[in-house]
Amino acid sequence: MKQVPVISLEEAARLVKSGDTLLVGGFGMTGNPVHLVHALAETDTRDLTFVGNNVGEAGLSGGRLLRNGQIKKAIGSFFTSNREAVAAAQNGTLEVQLLPQGTLAEALRAGGAGIGGFYTPTAAGTVIAEGADVRTLNGREMVFVPALRGNVAFVRAWRADRAGNLQYRLTEQNFNRAMATAADVVVAEVEEIVEVGEIDPEHVHTPGLYVDYLVQAHLTPEDLGSSADVKAGAKKVDESRMHMARRALRELRPGDVVNLGIGIPTLVADLITPEHGVNLHTENGMLGVGPAPEDGGAMDYPVNAGKIPVTALPGASYFDSADSFGMIRGGHVDVAVMGGLQVDEHGNLANWAVPGKPLLGVGGAMDLASGAGRLIVTMTHTDPDGTPKIVPECTLPLTARGNVSMIITDKAVFEFLNGQLTLTELMPGATLEDVRASTTARFQERLPEVTPG
Repeated sequence: MKQVPVISLEEAARLVKSGDTLLVGGFGMTGNPVHLVHALAETDTRDLTFVGNNVGEAGLSGGRLLRNGQIKKAIGSFFTSNREAVAAAQNGTLEVQLLPQGTLAEALRAGGAGIGGFYTPTAAGTVIAEGADVRTLNGREMVFVPALRGNVAFVRAWRADRAGNLQYRLTEQNFNRAMATAADVVVAEVEEIVEVGEIDPEHVHTPGLYVDYLVQAHLTPEDLGSSADVKAGAKKVDESRMHMARRALRELRPGDVVNLGIGIPTLVADLITPEHGVNLHTENGMLGVGPAPEDGGAMDYPVNAGKIPVTALPGASYFDSADSFGMIRGGHVDVAVMGGLQVDEHGNLANWAVPGKPLLGVGGAMDLASGAGRLIVTMTHTDPDGTPKIVPECTLPLTARGNVSMIITDKAVFEFLNGQLTLTELMPGATLEDVRASTTARFQERLPEVTPG
């Protein structure tokens, strides 16, 4: 059996040449090969195409490379955490290609499997699909996505043996597993290197045939940023938001597999008890998400897609991002609850970008909005300036077309009944007149009858 060379961070950084396409694993603050990226930032390597989920994560996933001007093009799902990335994209010094999270993961898996590309319903009818080959397959509009490969991949694993077999920890499989298959040269940054045979075969997540070099580097809480401590994930809560969360919870049934987006939907997780029988899914690779721990952080617990440390319920499982989004696109997630910027009377959702505002990143919303069995949108009824968010037609960039099942706001609950936007419930403290005045979309009314006295 081959022995994979163990090299220094400086030697690993020299493997990346100017003009290369570099794949960098990680999701949020976990599973990032931070030491490898920082070592590369000390070199004069330039004109890189950087491929990663979080392209500009403050100092961790390419942040230093961006500040140094080492990246020419960035391909990823999120650019929110780095002002340099936003500014560079807006002034044209950085070429940006936004891909939905699941599309990015599948493109990497295809690249590693020698597949030229694939068709997906994700992003159909949105600006992300502009210029793509679009076809109708099995009655659904599908967008063609070319496979992604790199010259070099930097991945992060927990353990490796000297044959290069990798074992990941908790939710740190994320993009690392696919990237480890999809580059000409793969360097794995690991916490621990053991002798061959010390990792049981059933615990090997990435076989050693994919791995060319190992680098040993220890993570510290400082390397994890905001995920290092669960208290950093504390949420601001007001009663109107809790009303929305409680109302969304009433839609969940025992046995449902449910994905909760960031913002108001995360409050639902705090209300779920074992008696509800709901199985929470997070797109960075976990099924069976439990409540936040009392203390500790990402050094001790799995982390959800919102970068918040969570616990694992009995029967929980971990997997990589490609498998996670396969569950979503394959119809195995029963309900998605996510936030919204606009929903229109045709069931279209816009929730990822505002023209003229800093680049946000599309994340996994497009996959979830088109792949989940039911899509429930929780949002305030209007913008802070009173502008309605339930509108005749979305004017913001679309996330998905015609997929919204229910809207829950601080004023009302709307459902799409027989294809018609229908007001079915008023929230505490709201009046019918108030809802009519703050909703520009046309809607029917089917409110419960109130018994006099």
